[in-house]
Amino acid sequence: MKTLNNEDKKIILDAIREIPDFPKPGIMFKDITTLLTNPSAFKLLMDHLEQRYKEFNLDYIVGLDARGFIFGAILADRLGIGFVPVRKKGKLPGNTISEKYELEYGFDEVEIHTDAFTKDNANVLIIDDLCATGGTASASASLVQKTNANLKEVCFIMNLSFLDGSKKVQKFAPVYSVLDI
Repeated sequence: MKTLNNEDKKIILDAIREIPDFPKPGIMFKDITTLLTNPSAFKLLMDHLEQRYKEFNLDYIVGLDARGFIFGAILADRLGIGFVPVRKKGKLPGNTISEKYELEYGFDEVEIHTDAFTKDNANVLIIDDLCATGGTASASASLVQKTNANLKEVCFIMNLSFLDGSKKVQKFAPVYSVLDI
């Protein structure tokens, strides 16, 4: 499977700025908005993802609220397949199923439409910008499996490997990270 060489990884990483002490002191926030405003780095990333996933026989891309929507919708368009959002609880109209997950202090919840996948046994990729603790992605993977879809892989633009969140997600499907930080 196609992965990026170190030079291309550096181009993408250099396009992502770090903001210290956001959202709280001691956190070094990885801000992808600068990647989005860098046409050559963003194109490099999206070309890579298209090449990687064009042979996966996917039916849908699931993007996680909210930055996963950006990468997921563009990738789905490039692959000529459907896009499905997983949103925070209460944001989707219609019939949904939800999954709670644990945060550092408390819980949160994500949901998906019960009829999100109109094809039986749909082949699905989940995508998001970042894997930290893996809570949102794991809950989302559980939702996809509850719809009887085939979760082929979970993709992150960045994986904060020191937090081990991707290990939690690997219980549901293989994980691919463009950048391991």
